[in-house]
Amino acid sequence: MKLIRFGTMGNEKPGVQLADGSRLDVSAFGQDYDEAFFGADGLERLEEWLKTNASICPKVETNVRLGAPLCRPSKIVCIGLNYAKHAQEAGMEIPKEPVLFMKATSAMVGPNDDVVIPKGSTKTDWEVELAIVIGKKASYVSKEEAMNHVAGYVLHNDYSERAYQIERSGQWVKGKSCDTFAPLGPFIATPDEIADPHDLNLWLKVNGEMLQNSNTSDFVFDIPTSISYISQFMTLLPGDIISTGTPFGVGLGFDPPRYLKPGDVVELGVDGLGSSRQGARAYS
Repeated sequence: MKLIRFGTMGNEKPGVQLADGSRLDVSAFGQDYDEAFFGADGLERLEEWLKTNASICPKVETNVRLGAPLCRPSKIVCIGLNYAKHAQEAGMEIPKEPVLFMKATSAMVGPNDDVVIPKGSTKTDWEVELAIVIGKKASYVSKEEAMNHVAGYVLHNDYSERAYQIERSGQWVKGKSCDTFAPLGPFIATPDEIADPHDLNLWLKVNGEMLQNSNTSDFVFDIPTSISYISQFMTLLPGDIISTGTPFGVGLGFDPPRYLKPGDVVELGVDGLGSSRQGARAYS
């Protein structure tokens, strides 16, 4: 199943995307994609509901805006330097254990919404990532049990303002949490839609130029390890997002570095998770 949310910003409704690419409004199911939905077998209940109700669900036209495909979760946990070549381009050693940082959920927007370059920013960067949506509460889970806590997967662009992240007291969250810095979607794909999350191509282009092109097989820490590790430090709640890191090819890694400017267009995708497109504009 593929979950979408659609409509104007702040007024999104829940929907599903079918195998043929068409979209249905499932508002009549009576629940949005939030912590309560994921934590109470919402995916199973929705799938069962659709068996008898899909035919009466309104269609969602392709020109309707897509929002982030889940309601604002309790947290977005990100893993830094989780691709070996990205660590090298950043001039940092490959981590011996996962590097964690948080991203404000207020940064979430739809997959094709503009990315707003923050006021005074000169170093806004791109990062294509595979993100995981947690399906049930996870605390001190083992690696062997970790995948049982996955509700699905989603495309994420972990935008970063490098001056805020690196040059201003080294607090990564400041460079990660600006408004619009977490476009998600176009949809959440449930695990049965993804044959192997550890063998997915992911890519990113800026103004048509391919800058990131890699595969999740290059993870330093795989998904079970990451979920288990994070759950040793905090409880993961249903709907929480774990973003698994970005491969080489970010703006920071070029010599000289390359950053976004107003008018630039960023396109990105992950196998099985669709693609997204953000136009960059200045803060106003």
